[in-house]
Formats: sequence, structure tokens, C-alpha cells
Amino acid sequence: MWALSTLSSGSYHHGDLRRSLIAAARELLRASGVEAVTSREAARLAGVSHNAPYRHFASREALLAAVAVEGFRELRRALDAAREQAAPAERLTALGRAYLRFAEKDRATFRLMFGGMLESAAHPDLAEAATAAFDALRAVVAEREPAATTEREALRAWALVHGLAHFVADRQIDAARAEACLH
Repeated sequence: MWALSTLSSGSYHHGDLRRSLIAAARELLRASGVEAVTSREAARLAGVSHNAPYRHFASREALLAAVAVEGFRELRRALDAAREQAAPAERLTALGRAYLRFAEKDRATFRLMFGGMLESAAHPDLAEAATAAFDALRAVVAEREPAATTEREALRAWALVHGLAHFVADRQIDAARAEACLH
């Protein structure tokens, strides 16, 4: 039996179904990987009928996209917090550290977000959330770079930290070793 930390039996209230299903899907993802996430299993964990998810999600992919959207929103909040807490000269490194910590803390969601299984063109909210996360990085790079090179340098910074984050998420290196590469 799954132990769903974010939900409990009988906790579903009208109006919370979408959020409950996303939480259940995310718990499944973290516990057993993307293959374990099904609308039926998410419904079971949320304590609703197996048809209930279709009120909010047309397909399993739509449910997974909603989980990825939540992941991108969390990543954006982590990047924003890192930016606010760091001195201007340290902001880019602080964002890199926040990105690495996100990948380490929530490997399954990170892999879903960046694993290529979801087409952002088919899920506008996913594309918007992903762009918003990148915009946090772009804003910090814009503080340091001329406008003409901001996009290129933001992409370079993202490529570096994203590659390191994949190593961390795949347990090839630990986060401390990856963070050392950011200095």
C-alpha cells in the first residue's frame, strides 16, 4: 500500500480534486518513477473514482504535464529566493546552486521536467512555466552582461548548470562536487 504523505483518506473536498490528483501523481513519481504514474492510480491515492481525473486531465500525459508545471514553479521560486538572498556579484552562482539542489532533492520531478517525454507545445502552461524558470536566470545574466549577449550567456550558464544537475540527478556526482564547478 502506498503511503501518500500529502493526502489522507477522506481528505478530498470538492474543488480540491485537481490539486489532490497532482499531489498523488507526484508522490507516485517520486516513489516508483514515471511508469507508475497513471490516472487510475492517482485517483486511488486521492480517494476518488478512477474516472474522476478525466474531469481535469484529458490524458495521463496531461496529468504528467501538470506535475512538471508544479516542478517548474517550484524551481522558479527556488531561483527567485536564491537571487533575493545573494549579493549582486554572487547571484549567478547562487542560482546555479539552487538549480543543483532542486535536481538533487527531487530527482524524479527534475527528470520528468527535462526528460523529453512531454511536448511543451501540447501543454501551453508547461511551456509558460519552463520559460518563467529560464527568465529568472536571464534576469540575473542581464544584470551582468550587455543586452546583445544576455541570451547567449544565459543559455551558456543554463547549459553548464543543467549538465551538472543531470549528473547530480543521475547520482554520477554529488551536489557538493557539482557546486564546486560553479566558482
